[in-house]
Amino acid sequence: MEGAGEDKGAVALATAGTSKGLEFVSNRPEADSAPPSSAAPFRAARPPRARRKSVLMVVCGILAAALLVVMYEMPAPYVIELPGPAFNTLGKTHGKKLLEVSGHKTYPTTGALDMLTVGVEGGPGTRLALGDVVQSWIDPHNSVVPEEAVYAPGSTSKQVKRQNAAEMSNSQQSAVAAALTNLDKKYKTTLTIGGLSPDSPSRGKLKDGDVLKRIGDTPIKSLSQLKTELNKIGKGGSVRLAVDRHGSSHSATVTPEHTKSGVQLGVFVNQKFTFPFTVKIRLQNVGGPSAGMMFALGIIDTITPGPMTGGHKIAGTGTISPDGQVGPIGGIRQKMFGAKHGGANWFLAPKSNCEEVAGHVPSDLRVVKVSTLSDARHAVEAIASGKNTDALPSCSSGKPSQ
Repeated sequence: MEGAGEDKGAVALATAGTSKGLEFVSNRPEADSAPPSSAAPFRAARPPRARRKSVLMVVCGILAAALLVVMYEMPAPYVIELPGPAFNTLGKTHGKKLLEVSGHKTYPTTGALDMLTVGVEGGPGTRLALGDVVQSWIDPHNSVVPEEAVYAPGSTSKQVKRQNAAEMSNSQQSAVAAALTNLDKKYKTTLTIGGLSPDSPSRGKLKDGDVLKRIGDTPIKSLSQLKTELNKIGKGGSVRLAVDRHGSSHSATVTPEHTKSGVQLGVFVNQKFTFPFTVKIRLQNVGGPSAGMMFALGIIDTITPGPMTGGHKIAGTGTISPDGQVGPIGGIRQKMFGAKHGGANWFLAPKSNCEEVAGHVPSDLRVVKVSTLSDARHAVEAIASGKNTDALPSCSSGKPSQ
């Protein structure tokens, strides 16, 4: 999704503007002294100084215009976010169901639960022309963001694609887990250590590949539960962890770090789920974690009786955790415009994105803020019934943008 242009008109305009200065009629007194009958029009010779000044003006005009063109084409360290297409999680893509469930009874659905995308121009290996950046600053549908705010310094396009694909895969797994959690259906979670940070307090005690089994005497069933148990530990306190290491039981006592984001073991944890049925999601060339909530809603609608949307077209965005927490996403303004262009009248937005939503809502689009999958499901069911929709929480009552 990328482009650049050249403004040659600026050069032509500068040349035409100065060429008029090359012609003038003398008004000197000597010309007026000749008898009227013998007077004849004439063109006086231009003084050398005036000729030099006119040439200088032409040269300066050309240089200024050339400078503008060069500046317009200069690379700029920004990326442009613009509205991307919407995908109905209840619909089809390339003739096949976007979301397909096997091993569990499914039910007919109607309406749409649209997940939104954001197109990104620029990024690692690609520098945008300054002119494109300026144009996008003016366009209310687009956002201009510093490249370092989106991509880690030194990232390559290949690394970005790999990361986006991994985030999409993880969001799909979390969506299935969240849907099952919402429906009180059982599944199994395995937490495996996928590496340690450089200054990890667990270094020498836990190893890459260890499967976490218990914290103290409490069996570990989810990542959120592990975090909850860790946050109970006071400063300077330690915790005993039981792990499975290549089929053998081991234990380790770790004194975790207390940080602003919580109590940390200094390890990277991978979640693996074992579900009672299979969910296949077909979506090509789309990456990132922000479709998680809409995937989860689509799964719930597919495996429960009756169309949850009531035939309405509802769009939304938000990351999802296995326990159903809805998290913030990037490019929410572009996603709202994408929802409107896709024909939705309702938009589910993470509560944590509300500051970006306020004052930027497209006309005829109603935004509902949600914090959990339960909030989102309740909103969809309220929209379907047509009852109590005025009570649905919104980010702001500010004026919509056109």
